[in-house]
Amino acid sequence: MTNQAVVSEIREGVAWLYLNKPDDLNAIGKDLLEALTKALHEAEENQAVRVAVLTGKGRAFCAGANLKELLEYVENPQMEDSLFDKSEQLFVTLERFKKPLIAAINGVTVAGGLEIAMTCDFMIASDQAQIGDGHANFGVIPGAGGAVKLPRKIGMNHAKYLLFTGEMMSAKKMEQYGLVEEVVAHENLETRVQEIALKIAEKSPLVLKTMKQLANDGVEQPLEIALKQELLALKVHTQSYDLSEGLRAFSEKRKPNFKGY
Repeated sequence: MTNQAVVSEIREGVAWLYLNKPDDLNAIGKDLLEALTKALHEAEENQAVRVAVLTGKGRAFCAGANLKELLEYVENPQMEDSLFDKSEQLFVTLERFKKPLIAAINGVTVAGGLEIAMTCDFMIASDQAQIGDGHANFGVIPGAGGAVKLPRKIGMNHAKYLLFTGEMMSAKKMEQYGLVEEVVAHENLETRVQEIALKIAEKSPLVLKTMKQLANDGVEQPLEIALKQELLALKVHTQSYDLSEGLRAFSEKRKPNFKGY
């Protein structure tokens, strides 16, 4: 096992990014924040990568912030290059990530770990995973979407219950709430996620990028404006290679060879 905070592997155009601090339940410290930010930039810039998957080594996806490092910041708020600074850099990178990003929830996912998972496009979870917010258990307020995103994902009542109680819930329960897309047997998690990722990787990178942006922007826009943006995007897209290739492939009864422009 390498001692790198994040380990990256590329399998058939799918970049697997593993949080790799299993002894600390992949707690978010400065080293992990730096490593994951770097790995995401590399995956985005690599033209061979069509889809990225974020998961964890060991029995946790991510158990949230390293509380010792958080305490260090609280006791010395003027410190430079703090946990907060690096956390902000990571979450900006996650929010701006243009390629499809899947969270493979392999185990404990709480607090900052849940906030990371919620920046992904969807979650596939192990049947052994436990998910919650947990900030209130340590007198902490969420700072990367826990209190803001969770109600939008699962509804206000469910979100407030999780926020206020600090309880963990099963992946199956979270599937019922709509936070998790699918729950699979623990031993089949990576196989199933790779299967889904490969299905996505066959699609036009340009289409995936544009649809992701339209969906993300559209949630925050009035419907009329969002629909106009979508129609404008389609008109621009009619001049792309990938649209022509997709239509030609359909006409010629063959698999399209998308190039992303």
